Amino acid sequence: MSTSTPEAGRTAERFDVVVIGAGFSGMYALHRLRRQGRRVVCLEAGDGVGGTWYWNRYPGARVDIESMQYSYSFDDDLQQEWSWSEHFSPQPDLEAYANHVADRFGLREDIRFETRVDELTFDESADEWHVGTASGDRFIARHVIAATGSLDVSNVPDWPGLDRFRGEAYHTSRWPKEGVDLAGKRVGLIGTGSTGIQITPEVAAVAEHLTVFQRTPNFSLPSRNRKLDAEYQQEWKANYPERRKQILGTHGAVLMSNVAEQRSIFDYTEEEREEVMERAWNARNGLEFIRTFTDTSSDPKANEILAEFVRNKIRSMVHDPETAELLCPKTYPIGGKRICIDSGYYETFNRGNVQLVDVRTHPIEEITESGLRTSESEYDLDVIIFATGFDAMTGSMLRMNVTGVDGARLADHWSDGPRTVFGLMTAGFPNLFMVHGPGSPSVLAQMITTGEWQVDWILRTIDHLEENEISRFGATPAQESEWAAEVDTAASRTMHSRTDSWYTGANIPGKPRALLMYVGGFQRYSDWCTRAADEGYTGFEKKQRTSLS
Repeated sequence: MSTSTPEAGRTAERFDVVVIGAGFSGMYALHRLRRQGRRVVCLEAGDGVGGTWYWNRYPGARVDIESMQYSYSFDDDLQQEWSWSEHFSPQPDLEAYANHVADRFGLREDIRFETRVDELTFDESADEWHVGTASGDRFIARHVIAATGSLDVSNVPDWPGLDRFRGEAYHTSRWPKEGVDLAGKRVGLIGTGSTGIQITPEVAAVAEHLTVFQRTPNFSLPSRNRKLDAEYQQEWKANYPERRKQILGTHGAVLMSNVAEQRSIFDYTEEEREEVMERAWNARNGLEFIRTFTDTSSDPKANEILAEFVRNKIRSMVHDPETAELLCPKTYPIGGKRICIDSGYYETFNRGNVQLVDVRTHPIEEITESGLRTSESEYDLDVIIFATGFDAMTGSMLRMNVTGVDGARLADHWSDGPRTVFGLMTAGFPNLFMVHGPGSPSVLAQMITTGEWQVDWILRTIDHLEENEISRFGATPAQESEWAAEVDTAASRTMHSRTDSWYTGANIPGKPRALLMYVGGFQRYSDWCTRAADEGYTGFEKKQRTSLS
C-alpha cells in the first residue's frame, strides 16, 4: 500500500482535482472544473500564467503557428474580443493573452503560484493522490491532471567548469524578466535548434561579437511573418465555428493554405519540380513547404531532393561557402526533426561580428573562467547563452517523483522508454491524467486546440467515473502495448524514426531512445480516444467505490 503522511504541523488540503501547471491546458482545465462546481486547485511553479510563454522570454521567442489558430476556442466572446498584432505572435503577446484569460475568467484565485510539485504518491487505501510541494504544502485529491508541458525541464550538458565562469550565463528557458543587456558584449550561444535560430539574429544585432556553437545544423525556412491584416483577422473571427471544426479534422490541428500538389515529386521533370518547390518556398507559411509533395515524408530519395533544394537556398543566402556548408543539414532527412521557421537566421552569418563554430568536429571540452574551450580553441566570452533544449516529454513528469500502485515508481516504469495509453494515462498510476503526455501528438499538433480537446476527454472520463461510482480508474499493460504498436506503426511510415533528436530523447545522455510523440495525425489520434470513451472505457482498470472510499 502507498500512503503519504502530511508533515507535522501541516494539514493537507483536500480537493476533487489537483491540476499541475498554469499553461494554456492547465488554465483551461481549471476553468472547466470550476464551471462544473468541483473543488479544484492549480499548482504552478512560476509566479505567472502562460507555461511555455511564461518561461521562454528570450529575445526573438515566437510561436510557429499562425495567431488566429493558436488561441482558445472554448469561449466565442474571448475569440471576438482579442486582437493579435502579428501573423506569428511574439512571446510578449502570448504571455499577455494568457494573463488576459486568467483575469477575464478569475482563474488566479484558484492558482497557487511559486508552488513546485516534487512528490506524487497514490494512496491505495483511499484511491487518492497525495501531492507534495517543494515548499512543504500538501494536497489530497481523487484525480490529478498533469498539464506540466512537453518542454519544461531545461537541459544543460554537464560540461566541466560550469560553476567557474565569471561572466553572465543564461538558459533561454529561464531568461530574466527584466531582460539582459548584451550591448557591446562578447556572447557565446550554444545550440542551434528552434530557440537558437530565433535568438541568433536578435543577439547579433546588439552584441559586439557573437560566437554560435553548433553541433547539428537544422533545416529552417523563412517565416514570412508580417503584421496581421485587420480584414484577414475579421474574416477569421466571422468564420471561427466552421474553422475550429475543420482544424480538428486535420493532421496537425492546423489549417494550411493549399500549396500541396498531392502528387509524387517524381511525377515532375527536374525543371518542373524546381518550379513547384520555388512556389512552395515563397508561400505564406514556411512550414507548409514540407507538405509540397505526397512522398517526401516517406520516401528517402524523394526527401533528399527536397532537402537539397533547401540546402541550395542556404548556400545562396550565406556568402562564405565554408560557413554555408556547416549550416547545411546532411546527416538526417528534412522533416525528421521539427522544421524551424526564422526571420533572417542564415543571413545573420554574413555579419562581420558573427562566427560559427562546429562543435561536432571540435567538441566543447570545458567552461572556463573567461569563456569556454573546445578541442581546437579557447573563446573569451562575457556572456554564455545555453539554447540547449529540454528533457522533453518525460522530464516534467519524472521530476515529480511519481509513485503509484504497490509503490511502483514512474521512473522505473518508464526506464526503457515511456509507456502510455493515448499519452493520457500510464498503467499502475490510476486517476492520474496527462495532457500532451508522451505518446500523444503533443508538439506535432497545434497545442492549445489539442490541449483543450484532451482536457475535454479527461473531464468526460471523470464524469463517467463519478456517475458510475468508480473510485479507481487506470490503464493496463495490455492497453499500453496496443498503443505502443500503433505509435510504432505510425512512426515507421515517416522520417522521424530515422533521426536522432529530442523527439527520440537523443539529446539527453542515458535517456532511452524512443519516439516520444504520436505521428499518426491528430484526427486518427482523436478517433482512438473517442472510440475508447464511446465504448464505455472497455479494457481500462476500474474499481467500484465502497462506503470506505
